[in-house]
Amino acid sequence: MSKSISDKTVRNPSQSSPFSEILEKNMSRRMVMRGGIAAAFATMTSLGLAGCNSSDDDDDAVDGGNPNPTPEVPGEQPAAPVKLGFESLPTSMTDACVVPAGYIAHVFAPWGTPFNDNANPWDRNGNNTSADLLNSTGMHHDGMHYFPINGSSTEGLLAVNHEYIDQKTLHPTGATLVAGKRPIEEIRKEINAHGVAILHVRRENGRWNIVHNSRYNRRFTSATPMKLAGPVGGTDWVKTPYSPNGTMVRGTNNNCGNGYTPWGTYITAEENWAACFVNTGTQPREQLRVGVSDDVGRYLWETGAADPLEVQGEFARFNVTESGADFTQDWRNEVNGFGYLVEIDPFDENSIATKRTAMGRFAHEGCAYGKPEAGKPLAFYSGDDSRFEYIYRFVSEAVWDPKDAERTDRLAVGAKYLDKGTLYVARFDADGTGEWIALTGATVGAGGRTLADEFGSLENIIINTRGAADFVGATPMDRPEWTATHPTNGDIYLTLTNNSSRNAGKGTNPPNPRLNNVNGHIVRWHDEPGSTKFKWDIFVFGSDAGADADTNRSGLTTLNQLASPDGLGFDPRGILWIQTDNGIDGGRNNNVAKATNDQMLAVIPGALADSTGTGPAINATNQADLRRFFVGPNEAEVTGFAFTPDYTTIFLNIQHPVNWPAYDTDDATTATTGTVRARSSTVVIQRADGGPLGV
Repeated sequence: MSKSISDKTVRNPSQSSPFSEILEKNMSRRMVMRGGIAAAFATMTSLGLAGCNSSDDDDDAVDGGNPNPTPEVPGEQPAAPVKLGFESLPTSMTDACVVPAGYIAHVFAPWGTPFNDNANPWDRNGNNTSADLLNSTGMHHDGMHYFPINGSSTEGLLAVNHEYIDQKTLHPTGATLVAGKRPIEEIRKEINAHGVAILHVRRENGRWNIVHNSRYNRRFTSATPMKLAGPVGGTDWVKTPYSPNGTMVRGTNNNCGNGYTPWGTYITAEENWAACFVNTGTQPREQLRVGVSDDVGRYLWETGAADPLEVQGEFARFNVTESGADFTQDWRNEVNGFGYLVEIDPFDENSIATKRTAMGRFAHEGCAYGKPEAGKPLAFYSGDDSRFEYIYRFVSEAVWDPKDAERTDRLAVGAKYLDKGTLYVARFDADGTGEWIALTGATVGAGGRTLADEFGSLENIIINTRGAADFVGATPMDRPEWTATHPTNGDIYLTLTNNSSRNAGKGTNPPNPRLNNVNGHIVRWHDEPGSTKFKWDIFVFGSDAGADADTNRSGLTTLNQLASPDGLGFDPRGILWIQTDNGIDGGRNNNVAKATNDQMLAVIPGALADSTGTGPAINATNQADLRRFFVGPNEAEVTGFAFTPDYTTIFLNIQHPVNWPAYDTDDATTATTGTVRARSSTVVIQRADGGPLGV
């Protein structure tokens, strides 16, 4: 997530103990991190590698039957132990990408790349139209996932989030304003540059390409019709002139992190969407709590209202000020259709994306499901990426049936597991345990009152998810971002990117170098079976290599120093990949940013174990096991990644570079000479010898 659209205002008014205070108490009593890097690899299982034996033919006429889309679901066959097979990279600060020796990296599908004949080629001067952007890759690539077609590692569907836009780069000379109004063609172009792209991709002669004009190629933008399902769908909260029955909404916005499901669908997370809307009147508490603007919208899309060419209030809807008698006369409810996890079936080009409101409404950073077990409910985890916000868990009412992974009515399966269940918020206790607190009407909160007393029905609680979490005393965290599940032991990892406001207000603690948490860290936990209890500990602290021991508690060196961990995920072999968003786009304001560009690192963690010790899992005795695999170009965030089932290709995303990629080459490691119109892009990384990556 780029700092340029992050919500820098602390919007949590609760008095719950911040996580920093709990952490420091905990560190004084016990080992902050229980369990080391060493893993008992003999217990690891094969995770779908048999799917690699499926057909790899190049027939575009594949069906949407059983695509074997989720090799991450554990199987039964033991896998060989793995270990990292590359040396940690040195730091880099250039307009180029850096990969280990023996690896190659290519630029793939940068923004504005057409995927059908309805779009013109990308124009270096920014002259592409809104229609071009509707039929091309969007801007600022972020979370992503690869869905193999029939298990193939050479052909599949790549789902890519497009988080936000850079007006200076998108338009020839930046955004324009005429008599206080934005030109509607510029607004439509910006709306179409947001959202999600589904790309049919194929590897031929060692290079990946988009299958041009494939029926699977598709864009979801900030104007695409989508369903509203779950407790909020169909209620008075979301009824608008566009959808008087409250079952539809137009668009998905600020799609940052992502997830996927065991049944083969994609989940895109709506993060910093609130500031795109404006309410210049009296804001209700649910709008204040999420940060709806009281002045102007982030991109001034609302200024296109009443243009003679406006269609169905397409621009007026971003002004949610009450101006009429009820919801049929204004767009007061439009904002309530945003802030959710959105499920997409990439294999059904006629399907309608669905917002799963039961999973909560906040600044979702991503979504990871816990290890599925037949006959037991599924759990999904998501962070709310803002200062002093919370971590959430959604537990399905339905129990997992592995046969559902084979069904082709994938969104119906999604309705089964994602529309009914219980939303929880985490409370972390100082003794290394925690509890998931149910956000249901019967839960008792402040003053002995229940959530039903304070908010009313379940849909009211969901609309006010942040306020409900405040009310029940959840633990405020330091910008919870991506979640990831260990493929065999089920431990959940989450990045806490940073919180420079930790010294202010309720974040103040007794002095120590970690209070002003500019470097961030990673926390992990393990749920107790059949319980709302969990155990937690710290995995790694970000720091510059030259910091004192109290700051650099993980003993990081120049070969793995990191700050602002963000993107996070396991591959099925048990390798944890960590990406950083260190705010270089806002200036090199910390020592790590002054030493290196944003990066991706790898490590093979052991399980969270109940033992004693004196420091975090990654510490001075084993920190060399954390290795830098990739460094991005200047001022770019490294975010989002996906593997092919045979691990021979990794797709990762480069967001908001300042002067990259170089013109007239697809070599991502070629340094730019001169000045280019920068393009966020996917980078394809492979080994020169064609072998599996990372080992």
